[in-house]
Amino acid sequence: MSDIRIATAEDQILLDKEAKYCSYGDTVHYIEPPRIFSRCEGSYVWDTEDQAYLDLQMWYSAVNFGYANPRLNNALKQQIDTLPQIASQYLHKGKIELSEMIAVDAKKKFGLDGRVHFNVGGSQSIEDSLKVVRNASNGKSLMFAFEGGYHGRTLGASSITSSFRYRRRYGHFGERANFIPFPYHFRGPKGMTKEEYGSHCVQQFARLFETEYNGVWDPKTNQCEYAAFYVEPIQGTGGYVIPPMNFYRELKHVLDQHGILMVSDEIQMGFYRTGKLWSIEHFDVQPDVIVFGKALTNGLNPLGGIWAREELINPKVFPPGSTHSTFASNPLGTAVGLEMFKMTSEVDYGAMVMAKGKFFLEGLQDLQKRFPIIGDVDGLGLALRCEICGPDGFTPDKATLDYMVEEGMKGDMVVDGQKLGLILDVGGYYKNVITLAPSLEISYPEIELGLKLLEQLLVRATNR
Repeated sequence: MSDIRIATAEDQILLDKEAKYCSYGDTVHYIEPPRIFSRCEGSYVWDTEDQAYLDLQMWYSAVNFGYANPRLNNALKQQIDTLPQIASQYLHKGKIELSEMIAVDAKKKFGLDGRVHFNVGGSQSIEDSLKVVRNASNGKSLMFAFEGGYHGRTLGASSITSSFRYRRRYGHFGERANFIPFPYHFRGPKGMTKEEYGSHCVQQFARLFETEYNGVWDPKTNQCEYAAFYVEPIQGTGGYVIPPMNFYRELKHVLDQHGILMVSDEIQMGFYRTGKLWSIEHFDVQPDVIVFGKALTNGLNPLGGIWAREELINPKVFPPGSTHSTFASNPLGTAVGLEMFKMTSEVDYGAMVMAKGKFFLEGLQDLQKRFPIIGDVDGLGLALRCEICGPDGFTPDKATLDYMVEEGMKGDMVVDGQKLGLILDVGGYYKNVITLAPSLEISYPEIELGLKLLEQLLVRATNR
């Protein structure tokens, strides 16, 4: 193993400027000194010393289709030369056709008419969805959300994100959430199957509606105090926790009984991360609202949005001017989004992702057998988790994972004569989960390479 890495003179000049001129409010330095990167391609990024790193988190799933994807990059370049800008109050072809593509797909899958509304990113689109559901519920500002859930850090989004540290200093601005336990089977009660635990969690939620004294329901008027339940079908920042397949179907039944909308936050898991366009598709339910962002443009443009049922978003109930952003539905972003949909429709993209995910998961399961500090592995498509624990295989071990992340960023591992670094993301309730979100275009040899690099980090962690 190498010693602690020291920044180059050129990098240190930049880091000194960052320390003086940049707000730290929008960044976190996971390692010291932080790396400064100069180029990217496919599944790799290179730092200013031209050291390559295999990236297994891809900008928190914003770059699902690989860095510098030639086809998506070319779509952006072509749009720059035709209609690069237009005020959002004016129409352009890309906005209309991308809206149609999403809405027609939703009609086919869920049997529901709906409309699409764009904004400049995931958190901003969560804000728009809050307006839609509050409007539909006559101004109700209370929401259900999950423990471990993450929906963004704008004011409204942070109010329904379970981490108190994101809103502690800012208070609440309308929205408040009742945080409900998520069926995290690995850390749930022992003696239940995954499906039994999913049903148990739904039953505990349904108990809130048994009498008026449980706090959320007025049986005399058949009114619930809460407008919607915000769900990440697969928890993202919470550690890529994958619920049992029966869970959302049973939960939606309770929500429908009491007039509570289901909002599916697909910002991190949408656009084939789990092998389907929307991760909620795996669970045989009809969402009322879908929120999306990140990979719609492969990280080339900050474009997100919502799809909502016609009854919630038609112009009579959600009229012009209900919400607005100067850069919403911009032609550069919609051009890339349209090309992404065309690209993924030309092959069975979902089947490809599921096959790669199965191969990767089998590799993680093999590592789990050989390294007792891996407490749990799971995956759906190419959303995979590897939970790092103490020697008992259960006690969360954040310190060991932090060590592994730092070692991966040294860029000193060698596989088949190639010197490499490994970029990992940390998630989970205890910050002890490797949340793996590789490029969906990752090759099988690159998956094998990633597993070999993970193995080297596990050996270092075990022997340190």
